[in-house]
Amino acid sequence: MKRIDSRANDQLRKMKIVPGFLAHPAGSALIDIGGTKVICAVSFEPGVPAWMRQQGVPGGWVTSEYGLLPASTHQRCQREASKGKPSGRTMEIQRLIGRSFRSVIDLVALGPNTIYIDCDVIDANGGTRCASITGASVALQLAFRKLMEDRMIPRFPMRENVAAVSVGMKNGECLLDLCYEEDSAADVDMNVVMTESGKLVEVQGTAEEAPFTREELDRMLNLAKRGLDRLFEEQRKAIGDQPIPQPAPGSFGSLAASLDNAFKNQG
Repeated sequence: MKRIDSRANDQLRKMKIVPGFLAHPAGSALIDIGGTKVICAVSFEPGVPAWMRQQGVPGGWVTSEYGLLPASTHQRCQREASKGKPSGRTMEIQRLIGRSFRSVIDLVALGPNTIYIDCDVIDANGGTRCASITGASVALQLAFRKLMEDRMIPRFPMRENVAAVSVGMKNGECLLDLCYEEDSAADVDMNVVMTESGKLVEVQGTAEEAPFTREELDRMLNLAKRGLDRLFEEQRKAIGDQPIPQPAPGSFGSLAASLDNAFKNQG
């Protein structure tokens, strides 16, 4: 089977990550994968949601917002702000992004602060949620380095990178990293979110034409893992080999200890 863009079935689309794309956020990155371009930005703000304060939950919070720019799709899409509320699809993707990173971030180490992850799609050619997660992981790593250097947090809270990729089935063949045309015509469409150590965060798979077998599921997951390993390589290149900053002696030792104690007392 020949793919629309002549790629091999196990080949990712051409990819580029530009770290530090924006001037104002704590961390940012532009990710371009196969023509899908997403600006990912990470902001830090003091305070936590009301429910955390009311329930006495220690530590901070990580949340996300996602959106398509009007001209990012083949036909102009209306800004959701003009509709008065986000669509169900947008809410689903925002929650997915937030879950993906809360799984690898030590929220207690954030202190009573909130991390906002903003993912704005400026060009869509399939796989926007996967590109958002992959790019946001770079933006978060850069943001936490800056926050450590600025002595805003006591220790580096992100345990490892996260990335996501789409896989699918068409005419019995497994395909990696679906473009828009493949995504809309696939027999099976699946998004796989994974940590750099190989742990699954989320698997979203749907049969469009006919149910798929367990053997086909395993084939798609194995193919996704191979693609994700290459995405993690690109993330590491974008972040660079800088060592993780360490707090100055005595600057945050007592705060870190108090956060640890608060966490233990809750548990």
